[in-house]
Amino acid sequence: MEVRENRILKAMREGRKAYGYNLVFPSPWVVEVLGYEDFDFVWIDGEHGPWGLDQLEEICRVAEQVGITPVARVPDIGSSTILRYLDRGVQGIMGPHIATKEDAEQLVRACYFGPEGDRSFGGNRGTEYDFIPSDEKAQFYKDANANMLVGALLEDKTVIDELDGILDVKGIDYLHIGHNDFAQSLGYPGDHENPAVQDAMNSIFNRIKTAGRKSASDIMVTDWVHGMLRRAGHELLSGK
Repeated sequence: MEVRENRILKAMREGRKAYGYNLVFPSPWVVEVLGYEDFDFVWIDGEHGPWGLDQLEEICRVAEQVGITPVARVPDIGSSTILRYLDRGVQGIMGPHIATKEDAEQLVRACYFGPEGDRSFGGNRGTEYDFIPSDEKAQFYKDANANMLVGALLEDKTVIDELDGILDVKGIDYLHIGHNDFAQSLGYPGDHENPAVQDAMNSIFNRIKTAGRKSASDIMVTDWVHGMLRRAGHELLSGK
């Protein structure tokens, strides 16, 4: 059986940025409507959004129907948590609060089948309900790994000292900074524009670039659906 191609990874191979939108609330209708546009992916906020597993699975199903790749930020990097997302059909994971090399290694282990990781195989839609012929299963593992996008979200001041170790971990495609939580960890809650926070973030991004690794802005362009809706409403009302 053929694994669906990850459109973000495809864009990276083609040397372009992938375009998508961030969804913090469950709405297959939004995914269906935006399916008339040529987006590459939908980014599901599973950490802060009110997502049930059945709702997550429905979003993945609709995303696949309209030809875009579902990816998600998970609530935590526990293997069982990440597996529930992968079993629904998600093809990209962003792990929150990656603060140490050990965190990064755990994220990678949970996202990939062996030998790169230790993702478990189950009879769910993310593994074709286990209708894969025995002589094709090894290839399915390889193809699933090849189409898995892994991102590390850096949100803790510990990252400043631990970044080199994190960057040494193979299997992470991109890194990003969660500026609100990062600012809070530095002692500036609600003030990510503070010069001290900006300097620290710029230093981290420079170190990522120097190491030859990619940040989120290098590979994708996204916007929040609720922000898109609010701007459209404001534009309509501004003509009153």
